Amino acid sequence: MRILIVEDEKGISGFLKDGLEEEGFAVDAANDGSKGYELASVNDYDVILLDWMMPGISGIEVCRQFRKQNKSVPIIFLTAKDTVQDTVFALEEGANDYIKKPFEFEELLARIRVQLRTKTGESNKLKLGDIEMNLDTHRVFRSLKEIELTPKEFSLLEFLIRNKNKVCTRTRIIEHVWDIHFDSDTSVIDVYINFLRKKLDTGGSKNLIHTLRGVGYMAREEE
Repeated sequence: MRILIVEDEKGISGFLKDGLEEEGFAVDAANDGSKGYELASVNDYDVILLDWMMPGISGIEVCRQFRKQNKSVPIIFLTAKDTVQDTVFALEEGANDYIKKPFEFEELLARIRVQLRTKTGESNKLKLGDIEMNLDTHRVFRSLKEIELTPKEFSLLEFLIRNKNKVCTRTRIIEHVWDIHFDSDTSVIDVYINFLRKKLDTGGSKNLIHTLRGVGYMAREEE
């Protein structure tokens, strides 16, 4: 999953970026509203974390202009403004959630997970055939047997299952899971797909991650 942080305080931005990357997210960061709006306009994000008060274009204006494009990506405001009127104003301008500074990272992470579940209409568990992922505990089971995955393997499997029955091109995977540009070497994806298959497709289990040669991959239950 890919997240954009728009926050002018570099200490906060760096802390959030490091924490979210440790949780398996791909993260971009911008330190002003103009750059944030530019990134949000040209890239496909799953969640945007947006500071309210920034030099140049404010977070509210970024949100307002972004919503004019009819983009539905969830936006969570991060701000020191703490009145009910501020909260209502932000929500009316298009924000999906509002968290007041200072906040605990675990609370922000929970709110991000809520937005992702709301966006996809899913619970905290993802399923594909007899594979079940628990997004809260980062545990994966196949036929009730636990499968140990690395954080990057978990993120790759999560992205594939969230997009099950859809073509996941190498470009989309590299941007959402690794947060590097499409012109980079995408052979790392093939390596990690092989890692996943070796761990998941054991004991004669049916292959649920299918290769679309020259295109990418698809998670589906049907052969």
